[in-house]
Amino acid sequence: MKKGIHPEYYPDAQVICACGNTWTTGSTQKVIHTDVCYKCHPFFTGEQRIVDTEGQVDRFYKKLQARQEYINEKVAREAERVSPERPIAELELGKRATSALAKANIIKVGDALEALAKGESTLLSIDGFGRKSLADLKKRLRQFGYEIPKAAEIITV
Repeated sequence: MKKGIHPEYYPDAQVICACGNTWTTGSTQKVIHTDVCYKCHPFFTGEQRIVDTEGQVDRFYKKLQARQEYINEKVAREAERVSPERPIAELELGKRATSALAKANIIKVGDALEALAKGESTLLSIDGFGRKSLADLKKRLRQFGYEIPKAAEIITV
């Protein structure tokens, strides 16, 4: 062996476990600290417990919780997106169509969907609300994710 290139070897190095168990062995370090040994490791003891030395389990649970919060927010946003309580003005139909619907007491999307369920003629009978406004209303409702009632799909001339 060459002199001066090898680390110092300690034949009586002491190993100290977190559970309090100690023993001696040979090593290049005088004292070795460990978290788990053969007396406290679940494999050797047969005891069911989680050995979490660096907070990995906690980090995993935090990631799971963050994912669940993200999913809940996404569901809430989607539910809000197709809410029948949304004002008609948010559909941006145009000033004339919006004011005509407001005069007919159709202020929310839910009111418009109820009127569409009765048929197109219900909305076409509103003064100042014509075929183009009806087509725009249906288009915007579909863009926002609303289901158009089947009665509104039947075109009457």
